[in-house]
Amino acid sequence: MVNSLEVPPYLLQPLIPRIIAGTVTCAQAFGSEIYVGCSNGELLRYALQPDADPTKILSFSCIPPLDYSLLFLLFHNSSLRHHANIAQLDAYALLSQQSHPSGKQIDELILVPCIARVLILCDRQLHIYTLPSLDLVPNTKPVRNVEALAVDHNHLQRPAATSLTTRATSTSTNFPTERGKIDAIDLCVIKRSTIAMYSLGEEKLSFTREIPFRSGSLRAQRSGRHLCIATADIYSVIDLVTAQMFELLPVTQVEVTAGTIKPHIVVISPSEFLLLSWTGGSTLGLFVTGDGDPVRGTLEWPAYPVSVCLDYPYLTTLLPNGTIEVHSVETQTITQVIPAPDFGEGGKPGLVSCLAGYAAPSSECRDKMRKVKVGLVRSGEVGLKMDDDKVHESQNEEVEEEKDADSVRTKKRTRIVFEDNDDSTEVPSVSI
Repeated sequence: MVNSLEVPPYLLQPLIPRIIAGTVTCAQAFGSEIYVGCSNGELLRYALQPDADPTKILSFSCIPPLDYSLLFLLFHNSSLRHHANIAQLDAYALLSQQSHPSGKQIDELILVPCIARVLILCDRQLHIYTLPSLDLVPNTKPVRNVEALAVDHNHLQRPAATSLTTRATSTSTNFPTERGKIDAIDLCVIKRSTIAMYSLGEEKLSFTREIPFRSGSLRAQRSGRHLCIATADIYSVIDLVTAQMFELLPVTQVEVTAGTIKPHIVVISPSEFLLLSWTGGSTLGLFVTGDGDPVRGTLEWPAYPVSVCLDYPYLTTLLPNGTIEVHSVETQTITQVIPAPDFGEGGKPGLVSCLAGYAAPSSECRDKMRKVKVGLVRSGEVGLKMDDDKVHESQNEEVEEEKDADSVRTKKRTRIVFEDNDDSTEVPSVSI
């Protein structure tokens, strides 16, 4: 029998058709739909369709073979790949395509299921769309001069709005089914010299206050009252209540060509961040609290990661050579290394988190589950007893059919076998 502890967290699996509308720059997913932004301003919406032929799918995905959340999309140039969970559906198909009014590159997509909204960053402007239809929210002006955007991570993890849970649960049982919160979410818009705080509800976007800040922000993540922000040189943490700022760690500890090292910030828990720093020969990952205190141990990579994503307790990183490394946050050890997929020529791959989870087709399980012939054992002796202990040890499903006291008792024994490469695993209590 396969030991679940020996099963790696993720594996590669086909996902969606090749994307020809433009070069993929960002992607996100929720429920049974995937949203893609392109360099030419195209917005694509894919939906999971049943009864498609999985052999026609050209891209790849990383999926947990066990019962994990679906959290990662791995995209590259003109194809889409990902980490996902398993659903009994077959393929994603293009549902709609539209162009952003500016025609400029879509830089970021942030899904906010709890209020059924999508935040789209394009040409340094923040636009608000509806989820899942991708309609521009009326009477909402774009926020301009945006250098970085940070939605409260705690609010992104709220249950989805009622209008979305029905759609999600119709294709998978892994999504929140409770009624979503209708409270507004909080976000920070980092501009040239200020940090502007907003509150976004289903009806409107409201400005709350501003905090002065230096220019040059590249990346930011917010968790509650703490905002972790990075320029090209250094990471800092800001208490949004007291407006106090603490410098934490240099982005790079050696001289490098401008723009070659981009900061990475990952929210680990409600008051914990992971920061990456390049040493010249390797990359260090430091865990810090919202007060700037170091916690846990440190992580290390041989190169500076292209992307970093969290699927607790796993931290998944995409390295420049295309290799995907999976670390344990709790032990800081490598649990899996996925060889680089064949990305083809040109373009740069990326890996993004999908906090709400989404469904993915799985031919892997379907291929391993097949019909097998089994023999039926019959006995004409009255009073034949079954040894319960041996039944559990052998993991066979036994079915007894009782007849009249004067007739014989017939016993049928069946075994369901799942084949995994060269190993066979007997699984009890499985019905077909």
